[in-house]
Amino acid sequence: MVKHLPSIDKAKAQANRLRQDLAAKGEDISHSSALERVAVQHGFQDWNTFYAAMGNRSAPRYTLGGRVSGKYLGQPFRGTIHAAAQSRPGWVQLVLDLDEAVDVVSFESFSNYRSRIRGQVGPDGHSREKTSDGTPHLVVDL
Repeated sequence: MVKHLPSIDKAKAQANRLRQDLAAKGEDISHSSALERVAVQHGFQDWNTFYAAMGNRSAPRYTLGGRVSGKYLGQPFRGTIHAAAQSRPGWVQLVLDLDEAVDVVSFESFSNYRSRIRGQVGPDGHSREKTSDGTPHLVVDL
């Protein structure tokens, strides 16, 4: 059976929420204890084993002409894969042709629409680059 594992960032965020929830109930635990508890919740013996399992996932397979959906700069999209190449282990450089152009500018009196976008995504389908609010530039639904 293949388990769906969160990204490392999501697992760490889960540990932070656990610490906050427990602190609100009067139980203070260290960050490392929270990480260990999250690992156990996902069925692993400890954080190191969990971390290795999350980090060793292979990148999803993206095929030319395949259909994808997701968000680019917060804008939902659907599109076709124009190009895909592994850039480093677990990371794929994608060129996507969008069905409908997305506005990449958040300024109200100016717009800039793009119908082809490029981005690099990791095993979780998220780009490393983020907007000022911490949202990944490119999120491809898996």
